[in-house]
Amino acid sequence: MRKLLIAVIAAATTLATVAMAQMAPTKTGDSAKGKVLTNQSGMTLYVFDKDSGGKSACNGPCEGNWPPLTAMASSMAMGDYTIISRDDGTKQWAYKGRPLYNWKNDKAPGDITGDGFLNGSWHIAQP
Repeated sequence: MRKLLIAVIAAATTLATVAMAQMAPTKTGDSAKGKVLTNQSGMTLYVFDKDSGGKSACNGPCEGNWPPLTAMASSMAMGDYTIISRDDGTKQWAYKGRPLYNWKNDKAPGDITGDGFLNGSWHIAQP
């Protein structure tokens, strides 16, 4: 009986760990323009019109202003969320094929100061 109990606890712990690792990489928040995807801290996420084919066009200095929503090496794609490889080899989350970014000038949840930046090339990511 004790061995069975230990096996059940081990299985439950493994399932809980897998479930936590497979949580969606974003949340949904509110902004002046409606619902937005946010990072786990509630900060608005953005997409970039110059990205194409599931590849990020925001590298080097751009990445300093628009930090990618990074994925751990062990992360796995799920539903509308995929993982792309960046030029430097790190992993980044994408939503419906579009890489996701933070904006360094947003200071609080609900801020959308990056929307329309660079002649309208940056947009809030919406669910």
